[in-house]
Amino acid sequence: MPLAAVQSFGRTVRLGARTPVIAVVDMIGGRFPYREAIVQAWFLLSITVLPALLMAVPFGVIIAVQIGGLTNNLGASSMAGAVGGMGVIQQGAPMAASLLLGGAGASAITADLGARTVREEIDAMRVLGIDPTRRLVAPRMVAMILVAPVLSVLIIVIAVASSFVVSIVGQGVVAGSYWQSFGSYASLTDLWICLLKSVIFGFVVVVIAARRGLEAAGGSRGVADAVNASVVLGVVVCMVVNVVITQITALFIPIQVI
Repeated sequence: MPLAAVQSFGRTVRLGARTPVIAVVDMIGGRFPYREAIVQAWFLLSITVLPALLMAVPFGVIIAVQIGGLTNNLGASSMAGAVGGMGVIQQGAPMAASLLLGGAGASAITADLGARTVREEIDAMRVLGIDPTRRLVAPRMVAMILVAPVLSVLIIVIAVASSFVVSIVGQGVVAGSYWQSFGSYASLTDLWICLLKSVIFGFVVVVIAARRGLEAAGGSRGVADAVNASVVLGVVVCMVVNVVITQITALFIPIQVI
């Protein structure tokens, strides 16, 4: 078991290092399957946009209720916008995007590639001289990397808007003070960090999902096991990576009041 785990990890790392190189080389050479990437991006958006909206609204409401109660007790209700905005932009939005991509996106990619694998379509492609990584994995990687920041921005907008409404209507926070504190602490640097996190999470999710799909075996049961493994591993790895990125950003980019 330890040897198999190390070998699987090595194959995943190799796929993660090889796929971006193939995508860039094909884009430069004009051989990249843009149509496939666009189709996959649209598919990922179609299965994640509505869950993102449904997740962002209660997420913003929860932050407003919890933070609003604390700031009211401390007599600092005007800081509700700062705390809520920072929580959504720095942590909430990228993690919510990773959960959606790791759940809906990863399962769809693994099921697709796993079904092709058990039907021996992947082996047939190799026999014909077609690289499955170039034809199937690379466009899905590009699609995931493009969709992840879009989901993060969408979640930020909806979560902050719902938090603002709850703070104004339910807790009596002045609208001007809310946005003033929000603008004083939130910055473009936080947004760029959020987008970078989203891209990294999307890359991690698609590499794990593709590797599990290409290694599926044992018929439909094997595909189901591969889907389950890709979802769990993708979400767990994204959480670990988020902790590492958060520690690095806190060390080199401290919070500043504008």
